[in-house]
Amino acid sequence: MKKTGTLAALLLLLISCTDREMGRPNILFILADDQAHGTIHELGNQEIITPTLDELAREGMVFTTTYNMGGWHGAICVASRTMFNTGKFLWHSRQLEERLDSLAARDQLWSKAMERLGYETYMTGKWHVNIPPHEVFGHVGTERPGMPPDTPEGYHRPMHEHDTAWRPWDPKFGGYWEGGIHWSEVVASEAVQFLEQSARSENPFFMYVAFNAPHDPRQSPKAYVDMYPLESIGVPESFMPEYPEKERIGCSAELRDEALAPFPRTPFAVQVNRQEYYALITHLDSQVRRIVDKLKETGQDKNTYIIYSADHGLAVGNHGLMGKQNMYDHSMRTPLIIVGPDVPPGQQSEAPVYLQDVMATVLEYAGGTVPDWVEFHSLRPTIDGEQTGSNYGAIYGAYMDLQRMIRAGEYKLIVYPRAGVVKLFNLSADPLELHDLAADPVQEERIAQLYSDLTQLMSEMGDTLLLPALN
Repeated sequence: MKKTGTLAALLLLLISCTDREMGRPNILFILADDQAHGTIHELGNQEIITPTLDELAREGMVFTTTYNMGGWHGAICVASRTMFNTGKFLWHSRQLEERLDSLAARDQLWSKAMERLGYETYMTGKWHVNIPPHEVFGHVGTERPGMPPDTPEGYHRPMHEHDTAWRPWDPKFGGYWEGGIHWSEVVASEAVQFLEQSARSENPFFMYVAFNAPHDPRQSPKAYVDMYPLESIGVPESFMPEYPEKERIGCSAELRDEALAPFPRTPFAVQVNRQEYYALITHLDSQVRRIVDKLKETGQDKNTYIIYSADHGLAVGNHGLMGKQNMYDHSMRTPLIIVGPDVPPGQQSEAPVYLQDVMATVLEYAGGTVPDWVEFHSLRPTIDGEQTGSNYGAIYGAYMDLQRMIRAGEYKLIVYPRAGVVKLFNLSADPLELHDLAADPVQEERIAQLYSDLTQLMSEMGDTLLLPALN
C-alpha cells in the first residue's frame, strides 16, 4: 500500500507538471535590495563572485541599462516597490499608494492582476508597500520590514584599520541574524517549500521572492567575507573624500545611508564597506542557487520565467557617497535578467528601460493584456527581437524636491534645484560619470535643450516641482 501511494503521488506530480508545461507559464520573480548594476561577475565585475547570477545571465537575456526612477523620501525602496506593484510612474504611484486601503486601488496591483489570470500568488521577504501582503497574495511566507534591525556599531565605520567594533558574522549585532537564521536563508527556504507545494498544484504560480540583501547592515557568514581579502577590493575611480553638494541635495551625514561610513571618506573605509557588500551579494547568490535548483528538481523550470532584479542600486563609496539617494548610474541602475522557455540565451540589450517594465512583461507572458492603468512598457518586443530601441524617448529620475535627472541618448543632465547646480555627463565616453561637462561653453546649447526636455518630461510624469530658470 505504501509503494502504491508513492507511485500515485509521483504520477500526480508528473501529470501536473506536464499539464502546466502545455499551459500558462510559471513566473518566479526574485528581487534584491540595494544591488547595483555592476555587481555581477559575468557582466564585467571581476572582483565579485556570483556563479548563480552568472549562469542566469548566460541562460537568459540581460538588460544592461535598467533604471529606477528614484523616490519621494530616503527609503527609495518604497517608491521602487510601489511602482513595481502598481505599474505607475513615480509620482502617480505615490498618489495611488495613499489609496491602497480601497478595494478599487487594491485591484490595481500586480498580484491581483495575476490572480485574475488564474495564478496562485505567493510572496515572501521584504514587502515595504502600503498594504499588508496577505490582503493581496494568496500565500505569504515571512514578511520582512524595510531593513533588518541595526545597531550603533554598524555606523561611522571603520574609523581606522584597527577598528574591530563590528563583525558582520557576529550574531550579537542582530540584524540579519535576528531570529537565529540569516534572513536570506529564511527567504530561500520558504521559496523552496512553496516550490515543493506548487509542483502538486494544477495552477501556475506567480512567486514574488524579495530579499533584504544586500541592504545594510552588511552581514553574512564569515566564510563569505573571507572570500574577499581586503587587498583584493579596489577603491572606485570616482572616490572622493566628500561629495561637494552633499548638504544641499539631501546626502549629508544626517541621511542614514550616508552615516554608514565616517566623514571624510577614506579609501580603507570604502574598501571594508565594499568587502562586506560583495560578501552579502555572494551569500545571496548562494540562496538564489537553492531556489533555482529546487525549480529544476521539481521539473518546473521548463515552463517558468525567472526574472532577477533589484529595487535600485547603491553608491558604496562612489562619488564620496554611500547610499542610493542620488542620480548617478551606480545608484539609479540595477541588474535585470530574464530567463524563460523562449528567451534567447546569452543576449544583451543596451536599450534604456525601467526595471518596473517587468510588470507589463509578466502580464503578457501570463496570457493577459497590459491594462490601461499600467504606465510602464512590456519588454517582450525586445526579447522577441522585434525591437532594438527604447520604449522611452528619455529616462527620468527624481529624489524628493532636491534632485532631478534626464538621460537622453548618450548624455545625462543632473539638476540640483535648491543648490542651483547642473551637471552634464557623456555616458558613452564617460560611463563612470567622472567628468562634468557643464562648464564647457561648447555644451551650452545641449544643456539648454536637455533642461527644456526635462521640464517637459516632469510635466508628463506628474512632477509638480518648478525648476528655477537656467542661468
